[in-house]
Amino acid sequence: MRISLLVVFLITYLVTMVSNFIIIMLVQLDSRLRTPMYFFLSKLSSLEMCLVSSIVPQMLAHMLAGDGRISFNCCVAQMYITCSLGCTEGLLLGAMAYDRYVAICCPLVYVVVMSKGCCLMIAAISWICGFLLPVLSTHCLLTLPFCGDNNINHFFCNLHKLSRLMCGDIHQLEAIIFVGGVVVLLVPLCVILTSYSLIIISVVRMISGAGRSKVFSTCASHLTVVTMFYGSAIALYMRPQSGRDSSHDKHVSIFYVVITPLLNPVIYTLRNKDIHAAVAKVFHRGGAGRKD
Repeated sequence: MRISLLVVFLITYLVTMVSNFIIIMLVQLDSRLRTPMYFFLSKLSSLEMCLVSSIVPQMLAHMLAGDGRISFNCCVAQMYITCSLGCTEGLLLGAMAYDRYVAICCPLVYVVVMSKGCCLMIAAISWICGFLLPVLSTHCLLTLPFCGDNNINHFFCNLHKLSRLMCGDIHQLEAIIFVGGVVVLLVPLCVILTSYSLIIISVVRMISGAGRSKVFSTCASHLTVVTMFYGSAIALYMRPQSGRDSSHDKHVSIFYVVITPLLNPVIYTLRNKDIHAAVAKVFHRGGAGRKD
C-alpha cells in the first residue's frame, strides 16, 4: 500500500508541476495572454507549485524511507511556509474576483484600474500579507511548552496538529488562528461573493447571448477553483477543534494540498479558447522550426 501510494502521489506531483509550469510559460510566450486575468492565473500557478513542493516531496521521502521522522525546526518551517502560501492563495483568489468584476462591470475603466503597476502591487501585497499573517501564530506556538507525545497524526506539520502537543494554555493561540482564518478566508470570500453577485446582475442585463455565454464560461472556472479552495480550507481551519476526526482532516488536506493544485490548470484551460490558441501557436512554432 505504501509503495502504491508513493507512485500515485509522485505521478500527481509531477503532473501538477508540469501543468502549472506550462501555464506560466504560455502566459510569458504569448502576447495575447498578457492581460490582468492571465497575469493573476500565472501567479496562482506559481503559488500552487510552491505549495505542493513544500509538502509532497517530504511526504514522498517519508513513504520511501518508511519513516515519518522530521526535526522540530523543519516541522515548524514547513508549518509556517504552508500557512503562508495558503494565506497568499486566499488573498490572490479575492484579487482575481475583483479583476473579473472590473472587467465585466466597468469595462471602460478596466485598462486604467487594472494597469500593470496595479496588478503587480496587488500580487505583491497578497504575498507580503500572506507571509506576515502567520508570524504571530508561529511566534505564539514557539513560546508555549511542548511535552509528552511527539507524534503528529498527519502527513505534514499542521498548525492545529502541533497545538495538540502543547501542555500550556492554547486558548490564545486558537483565538489567533481563528482571527487569521477570518481575515484570510472570510474577508476575501465576502469580496468574491460581492463581486460575482454584481457580475451576475450585469450578465443578466446583457443583450448578446454570445457575450453572456463567454462571461459565464470565464467566471465558472474561477468559481469552481474558489469553491474547492474555500470549501476545504473552511472545513479545516474554521471548525471547532474539540471532537474533530484526524482521519477526516487528513482526507480534506489531501484534497486541499494535492488534488486542488492538480485540477486548477485543467479547470482554467479546459474551455479556455485563448489558452488553446496559445498552445497551438507554440506547437506550430516548434513544428515550423523542425521543418526548417
